[in-house]
Amino acid sequence: MAEAHGATVPSTGPVTKNPSKLRKAGDDKAGFAPWLLSSPALLLFIGLLLVPLLLTVLLSFHAFDGTRGVLPDYTWKNYLEVFSDGYYHEIFLRTGGLALGVTVLCVVFGVPETLILARMKSPWRALFLIVILGPLLISVVVRTLGWAILFGNNGLINSVLLQLGIVSEPVRLLFSMTGVAIALTHVLIPFMVISVWANLQKLDPQIESAGLSLGASPLKVFWRIMLPQLLPGILSGCIIVFALAASAFATPSLLGGRKLKVVATAAYDEFLNTLNWPLGATIAMLLLLANVVIILGANRWVERRFKQVFDA
Repeated sequence: MAEAHGATVPSTGPVTKNPSKLRKAGDDKAGFAPWLLSSPALLLFIGLLLVPLLLTVLLSFHAFDGTRGVLPDYTWKNYLEVFSDGYYHEIFLRTGGLALGVTVLCVVFGVPETLILARMKSPWRALFLIVILGPLLISVVVRTLGWAILFGNNGLINSVLLQLGIVSEPVRLLFSMTGVAIALTHVLIPFMVISVWANLQKLDPQIESAGLSLGASPLKVFWRIMLPQLLPGILSGCIIVFALAASAFATPSLLGGRKLKVVATAAYDEFLNTLNWPLGATIAMLLLLANVVIILGANRWVERRFKQVFDA
């Protein structure tokens, strides 16, 4: 204490702040940091996905006139046309059946392929992984045109079948659902393999050996032990494959031709051929909605059906 003219002046010392307030301020800054760091990607996501999606939704409600084009009036007519016309019912059913068939084929071929790949030793594992991912490294147009050459009446597949005497006349693979399904399965199998592979890496390899040592057959070990634990990866792969197959455009357009329409090619025709943009936007939005409903519904059902696996 210092005294001056009989008055007592307190000495100045370090000011101690409330620790709880300092901690709260630090937590606020730490909580804001992730949003600040992710803001560029978030803005890019909003600008390239959410804004065009919102504009497409608004466009789907616009009226259309063959002579005046897109009108500023809003109407439900486009949705009513799609729901009431059997032509669009057939297109949506065909697209759903194609996506479901491709998804099943990717599961049937992709899961065993992943298990075989996991048992390979280096360098064969890396080599075959590159072979599996090869379709993703090639342009979709080049890859599809390559399939068109193979599927033709004078293509390699029909030539081999005719030479071996398996068929008496060329099999129609080009401009057919079979050809489209084969080509889509070829390009989408890598997504199934990657999903199952990521899930397989989390499993203890000794589990399979334990099942075999207890007298179970390899098939029973796979069905009762391995497959339930692979379900999360299989479900992830199914979601990716189904969504990509249902929205595929280039492969169905080039291999399916004009008569074999799917939803993506139907929307393309409305946008660029008839110039009925509102109807094309309506078809696109209904495809997106159907994809979301089917994927979420299947995901919820599988998670409830195999709750113990997903909670593990």
